[in-house]
Amino acid sequence: MKKLTALTLPLFALSLAPVAARADVVAKAASPDGRITLTVSLDNEGRPSYAVQRDGKALIADSRLGFMFTDAPKIERNLTLADSQTGKSDTTWTQPWGEWSSIRDHHNEIRLAFREKSDLQREMDVTFRLFDDGVAFRYTLPDQAHLHHANIAEELTQFAFAEGGTAWWKPAFEWNREEYLYNRTPLDAVGTAQTVMTVKLASGTHVALHEAALVDYAGMNLARAQGNIFRAALTPGSGAPKVSRDAGFSTPWRTIAIADDAAGLYMNHMILNLNEPNKLGDVSGWIKPGKFVGVWWNMIKGEWTWARGPKHGATTANVRRTIDFAAANGIPAVLVEGWNVGWDGNWFGNGKGMNFSQPTEDFDADGLAAYAKSKGVTLIGHHETGGSASHYDGQLDSAFKWAADHGERVVKTGYVTDAGQIERVDPDGSQHREWHEGQWMVNHYLRVVQAAAKYKVSIDSHEPVKDTGLRRTYPNWVAREGGRGMEYNAWVGGKNPPEHEANLVFTQMLGGPMDFTPGVLSLSGSEGSAIQSTIAKQLALYVVLYSPFVMAADTPENYAKYPGPFQFIKDVPTDWSDTRVLNGEVGDYVTIARKAKGSNDWYLGAVGDEEARSSQVKLDFLEAGRSYVAEIYRDGPGADYRTEARHAIVIEKKAVKRGDVLSIDLAPGGGEAIRFVAGGGKGKRSIR
Repeated sequence: MKKLTALTLPLFALSLAPVAARADVVAKAASPDGRITLTVSLDNEGRPSYAVQRDGKALIADSRLGFMFTDAPKIERNLTLADSQTGKSDTTWTQPWGEWSSIRDHHNEIRLAFREKSDLQREMDVTFRLFDDGVAFRYTLPDQAHLHHANIAEELTQFAFAEGGTAWWKPAFEWNREEYLYNRTPLDAVGTAQTVMTVKLASGTHVALHEAALVDYAGMNLARAQGNIFRAALTPGSGAPKVSRDAGFSTPWRTIAIADDAAGLYMNHMILNLNEPNKLGDVSGWIKPGKFVGVWWNMIKGEWTWARGPKHGATTANVRRTIDFAAANGIPAVLVEGWNVGWDGNWFGNGKGMNFSQPTEDFDADGLAAYAKSKGVTLIGHHETGGSASHYDGQLDSAFKWAADHGERVVKTGYVTDAGQIERVDPDGSQHREWHEGQWMVNHYLRVVQAAAKYKVSIDSHEPVKDTGLRRTYPNWVAREGGRGMEYNAWVGGKNPPEHEANLVFTQMLGGPMDFTPGVLSLSGSEGSAIQSTIAKQLALYVVLYSPFVMAADTPENYAKYPGPFQFIKDVPTDWSDTRVLNGEVGDYVTIARKAKGSNDWYLGAVGDEEARSSQVKLDFLEAGRSYVAEIYRDGPGADYRTEARHAIVIEKKAVKRGDVLSIDLAPGGGEAIRFVAGGGKGKRSIR
């Protein structure tokens, strides 16, 4: 695996000393409910810092602010507060799709202008927003006499935790596809981490560090400086500056989500609220959340190939059969990978042969588009760049026009490389290597989303830039991978462990939806290797791991063997009007209830780890005065992910109402899924 060079390492050693003891508070602010307070100080050397308290207890101790440039002195000290402005907001906005129909944005704001006392007199503004469940801040570098262009080497932003705790994190600057298991370590043992990093402090308070609205900037990682002090570590680019922009811009928001428990972290809307409103207008006519099946699992297992030949998966015959299966089961879409020219030979890390508007000779694109339409099914396209991003840039318009012309409402993109870095080619022919979350690639991913929107196509990014809430601004950015999904369970070695999904909910998925591709009811990967899950857990993942477009990842042949459990996959929606996290602990277990949009039905999903877990769930989320039938899919007697009993499942019905209490009993590696049918289930089909 390719490691990060020494390019950024010396920067981590700079300015790590704690803020000087003598400091004057220059600004204060509080959250709307008054529980979270912010203090901003200048020490005796004119160095700014911020601190965060909750209920009078320090959470983030004095933490530095500032910038280091490649071609100019740092903005870090000898500063004075030149101006301050305050404001507040309490609004509600509506999502076109999501986990909640409407989102409340209630915050107080303070904007501080710091100016150097030296001859340069450069200004650095910092805006803080305080919510009842967290704090966010960002920098603005105005265009000014001595700063018309910023070549940023590093931010000097710190996050100094006031106490120790336990952290869940995955490493930054490794192979750069973000597909790692989460480490659980003491806070003071974290290496350089990607965000989201989730922390349970010694006092029990939960904190998650991330960023929002990552646009035209390098992604932020967290480098542990010393003890429990972390500093922003920007993802490098191919040049010396990590960010190069004309002055007059704001950085992404640095976010500190705060909650009493893990469940509270998930209920936080701060990331979405910090992004700009929808720029695409009314998308209801072309963004239609739903499930899909695909010509995929046999390929991931190695039984079929993306390349042409006797085992080619994306043939006209295979796709027609999959369309028939989707239509027969009310599944609206079919994903097809390996349909286009470019997969033959060594494409891995070298996608220059990929053509995104030229199908292979054994894939009848026009005929299949017409056949799918006649069956009420659409195709989901696939653009694998092989890490050749500039090559893809040159085809964006033709590729998405071709997709739209063939009825593809969604395209899944990919950036698989052998070295973990992306190939960029400048107009003069010079070649560079870029990290997935460097500034150039951040801009590339957004170019793709904008180009797709022109043709009313949505994007599901694999090997992506992390989710920072831009789905609010560009609602056609419907999902992304960016973590270890179901594909790891296809391979003989390195399968996802049972606690993986309970980690994802409270770490990566605090950023946004993930395309995990659940629903492998056969619980079998390549060479018959066992997946570390029960069948009931595979069903629960449809509720627990949110995405507006969700795959039923197993094959039609395997689903035919499990008609009872498959019924839940057919029933469960992918768009919600309300979400409640009923309980959970990071990496141990979680129970989530969601209300189907446009319906009175609710769905519940619970997943655990390698241990058997039991909890009591009160059905307070159900509507008072309405009767429900709970269609329950739970682990069967003796179910255990380590044995053949992982296939054991019980499917049953019972009448329930608001206020009732259900016992959720999870087997090792297990789960439970429930559909609450409103109105007593009148007119509904019976469970088999």
